[in-house]
Amino acid sequence: MPATITAPESVFSRLEPKLPSVQKPIQYVGGELNSTVKDWDCAPEGPTVRWALMYPDAYEVGLPNQGVAILYEVLNERDWIVAERTYSVWPDMEKIMREGDAHGPIPQFTVDAHRPVRSFDVFGLSFSTELGYTNMLNALSLAQIPLHAVDRTDEDPIVLSGGHASFNPEPIADFIDAAVLGDGEEIVLAISEVIKEWKIEGRPGGRDELLLRLAKSNNVYVPKFYDVSYDDRGRIGSVAPNRPGVPDRVRKHTLMDLDAWPYPAKPLVPLAETVHERFSVEIFRGCTRGCRFCQAGMITRPVRERSIETIGAMVENGIRKSGFEEVGLLSLSSADHTEIAEVAKDLADRYEGSNVSLSLPSTRVDAFNISLANEFSRNGRRSGLTFAPEGGSERMRKVINKMVTEEDLIRTVSAAYSHGWRQVKLYFMCGLPTETDEDVLEIADLAKKVIAEGRAVSGRNDIRCTVSIGGFVPKAHTPFQWASQLDHETTDSRLQKLRDAVRADKKFARAIGFRYHDGRPGIIEGLLSRGDRRVGRIIEEVWRDGGRFDGWSEHFSFERWESAAERGLEGTGVDLDWFTTRQREYDEILPWDHLDSGLDKDWLWADWEDALDPESIDVEDCRWTPCYDCGVCPEMNTEIQIGPTGQRLLPLSVV
Repeated sequence: MPATITAPESVFSRLEPKLPSVQKPIQYVGGELNSTVKDWDCAPEGPTVRWALMYPDAYEVGLPNQGVAILYEVLNERDWIVAERTYSVWPDMEKIMREGDAHGPIPQFTVDAHRPVRSFDVFGLSFSTELGYTNMLNALSLAQIPLHAVDRTDEDPIVLSGGHASFNPEPIADFIDAAVLGDGEEIVLAISEVIKEWKIEGRPGGRDELLLRLAKSNNVYVPKFYDVSYDDRGRIGSVAPNRPGVPDRVRKHTLMDLDAWPYPAKPLVPLAETVHERFSVEIFRGCTRGCRFCQAGMITRPVRERSIETIGAMVENGIRKSGFEEVGLLSLSSADHTEIAEVAKDLADRYEGSNVSLSLPSTRVDAFNISLANEFSRNGRRSGLTFAPEGGSERMRKVINKMVTEEDLIRTVSAAYSHGWRQVKLYFMCGLPTETDEDVLEIADLAKKVIAEGRAVSGRNDIRCTVSIGGFVPKAHTPFQWASQLDHETTDSRLQKLRDAVRADKKFARAIGFRYHDGRPGIIEGLLSRGDRRVGRIIEEVWRDGGRFDGWSEHFSFERWESAAERGLEGTGVDLDWFTTRQREYDEILPWDHLDSGLDKDWLWADWEDALDPESIDVEDCRWTPCYDCGVCPEMNTEIQIGPTGQRLLPLSVV
């Protein structure tokens, strides 16, 4: 870890002459509204702790990411911490940086002060998808940080991963120094305090001692302090600490009282077009609906709501400080907020007649009502509605515990179409456990019924329904973590049959849009989501073969991954199918079993068995029913935090 206090030289003077020769040069310039540039040695007394934060994707995807934006603010509010941002560079910029100039290659830099990433104490990466792993390796290489953690010295930063994908960081264990599970707001400050104290003491023991202190806190996972063995079947034999004081299991961190953390308070306003041009407010965190495929819902428990007053204050502050005219109220299922009706009405009252529009991007079929939709479209902006039945047939929705009936869906879209909406989007998954061709073909029948109902209640023929299909990928810490993944050939075959079924009916074909991706990217995501440390060889092979931006269809190459898997797994006795299309057994040690999300493994297994049992009953939402013993609240010493509070946004400061 860099010991010098002298500020590293900005690379902007070297970068600026190169900018006219790359696409979208504005994304490398920085200087956004509400961005922060601090002195390198900003602490009023004692040492400064410095973070380089990265969302490992392009600027247009990374800048709107709330996780990085919140940590950027939280850290920079402390007068002894410097936090700056960096994003993945496009191939044209990568080429220029590697070619460099008279001074050598141009290193990976932050967009705030254009300081080299290697100069910081911590290089923190937030992964919402595993397909960003090759971008991480590229950033490490450009930053001139050794690719493998074992090769790093005291002159290199601590490479730290976070985000949902870090609930199984084993595939990247060779490349990261540490990983954080769960909410980041408090833990990044705790990590900073450990680093500060270690610096004050004179950096005893170097980076190894620092990592050991972090590991002993029980809130940071340091892979090098755990040895993994394998049995003669290729399965994990054991995962055991190799240092005294290192915990057997590392716990996730859960932030309680979201009202005390009303971030982002100073939203970043991009200089270039991004994927989300809006100000977003997270109205609650966690979900206990119990959808068996949903990792986000499982690992973010328990539910913690923001109060209506805090939501109102965050919306007002965000609009004033950003100038955005759209506000998204975010969560995993936003209409489930206990006071969503009051939130919608009071915000609609406050901003009626202004340019501010409100949106509810995440809405369940059975939580939607037309009054809610009307409040959110009161300013005249009526975009299409999106619902996610997930399973095409009633049977499949029971398997995944998505308690939405066909009657629920038809009733909901009927209300929407009869009140002036013309476009509805339905999201489904293909490849779910126990799925058959017939289950997928029922999606076509459901879409036709939606169109027929829309035409009947509206008296119009310009009714549209878009069917969007995603491939199911089993994820760690879910009841489906043991499931076999459907091979990509069968996935593609089923989707082709579905498309043919939609197109064959001329009465509905033009009214139904059909969007899907082929099954190959899902197989690689499955490899990365449930892989162990052996998968790191594959990731490195792919990166060395030119793999970048694997989450973008135009950059993804299944052949590259398939070939890398053959080379990387040679001699291990396992292969790509072993990690993806193989069903796991109850007694198998899973790569993430030593990482504690709070969920009881026996409860997850029982829920997996229930998914396979056609006679099983639905698992209700514990917000409204008694506890069903998933384990999170007693294990994490937390509890569900929901309303109603009985408060309102009064007196209204109507715009």
